[in-house]
Amino acid sequence: MSVNWIALIVFVVCFAGVTYLGFASANWRKGDLDLLHEWGLGGGTFGTLITWFLIGGDIYTAYTFIAIPALAFGAGAIAFFAVPYTTLIYPITFVVFPRMWSVCRRHGYITAADFVRGRFGNRWLALAVAVTGLVATMPYIALQLVGLEVVIAGLGLPTSGVLSELPLLIAFVILAAFTYTSGLRAPASIAVVKDVMVYIVIFAAVGVVISRFGGFGPIFDAVPAAKVVLATPPAGSTGAYTTYASLALGSAAALFMYPHALTAILSSSTRDVIRRNSALLPAYSLVLAFLTLLGFMAIKMGVGQNPAYADLFKHYSNTFAVPALFLDIFPSWFAGFSFAAIGIGALVPAAIMSIAAANLWTRNIHLEFINPRATPQQEAKMAKLVSLVVKLGALYFVVGLEKDFVITLQLLGGVWIIQTLPAVLIGLYTRWFNSWALLLGWAVGMGFGTYAVSLTGFKNATYTLNLFGFTVPAFAAVYALLANLIVAVIVTLLANMLASPERRDATVAADYL
Repeated sequence: MSVNWIALIVFVVCFAGVTYLGFASANWRKGDLDLLHEWGLGGGTFGTLITWFLIGGDIYTAYTFIAIPALAFGAGAIAFFAVPYTTLIYPITFVVFPRMWSVCRRHGYITAADFVRGRFGNRWLALAVAVTGLVATMPYIALQLVGLEVVIAGLGLPTSGVLSELPLLIAFVILAAFTYTSGLRAPASIAVVKDVMVYIVIFAAVGVVISRFGGFGPIFDAVPAAKVVLATPPAGSTGAYTTYASLALGSAAALFMYPHALTAILSSSTRDVIRRNSALLPAYSLVLAFLTLLGFMAIKMGVGQNPAYADLFKHYSNTFAVPALFLDIFPSWFAGFSFAAIGIGALVPAAIMSIAAANLWTRNIHLEFINPRATPQQEAKMAKLVSLVVKLGALYFVVGLEKDFVITLQLLGGVWIIQTLPAVLIGLYTRWFNSWALLLGWAVGMGFGTYAVSLTGFKNATYTLNLFGFTVPAFAAVYALLANLIVAVIVTLLANMLASPERRDATVAADYL
């Protein structure tokens, strides 16, 4: 496929614009960027609108833009689990995270591990939360670069050799530079541009395809019947039904355990901003439904059988479905605009994720175990340096490792991150659990979750529970979390029987209001 120069020029112009915006953001809502709170949380000054764009940019990433329609294109209806999943998270956010915001603002906590350290007084439990966040975030950043790599290929640029890696290296340098200089202010400002572009692209794509075929009916008619609905479970099994439901529930429970999601929450100026955003964010779920439908639209357009895209489908498999669709239905200039929307959609979450990972390392590993006497300025400098290292590691994941291995790590990351839920989310409501019991439960959940995924050859995160001959396949993270909670409850009961309950807690009830 030859270089699409018109699309490439539009793509570069859009990228140059957001690059300038990223650097200019250092002077927006000006604060002392030599302080971690200012650099890593934007000073906690973002109002309803900016927080809405920031959380949306944080959740709906470049890889989401590529992977969810690709799943619909290849596997069909199971991909729509993303719609109820993102709908379920907002009631949770409305109820739970104003409490998190309040206690963190009261005590100056910047990470979930900070809260766990204060709530339970156990540095090793806090370390487990921090390490889990770091390990789960690294491949997540890498997948944003994978999404960027796919759209760059769609522009007609080389897919192999040294030149194929050059655009990624340029994007890495841009991302690293504006994150280092502007902190969270950069992705916050760019998120506004990115989300507006995404809305334009999604509704344009839906509008073009619907107008061409006269409605949604012909689109669904073109999809093989086996892909339109979930398969009926066989006798003695819940089949795809429990897989679908557990993916939605488990993903919803895990999402705000990710460090980058909590970073966006804690950057809000008030707890009411979080509540208002919980009411407004379902607009993104509507867009996600249309985004998932792009996979079915790609089937209708027959892009998988188009010889012009054969080499790219061979190289990127179903992940090239959306770029192929855009090239098929849009003029070159708008295809370039659409690819820029996806590419910028990689920069925003990658920046937030690297900042969140840097916050974790600095606050909960470096400050706690290596240099507890670090000054606030040294703390911020360490975070900035770590953010560069994290992005460099993510770049190595993309250019130095097989893509399947990166995807496997991200798959495991989703199973692992939910194991911090008892300490973080349940910990917001009760101090009943013994901290060592939570740590042991975390270890069991991590071990069982990894084992469950290994049974599939690390190809998917489904585990099938056999109950006296009746099988219940479900998201492995959910089963691992159940094992985690069972161990934590039993060990806490035993610990409280053998000794007096733990009393360490730096917080009081009023801190959560």
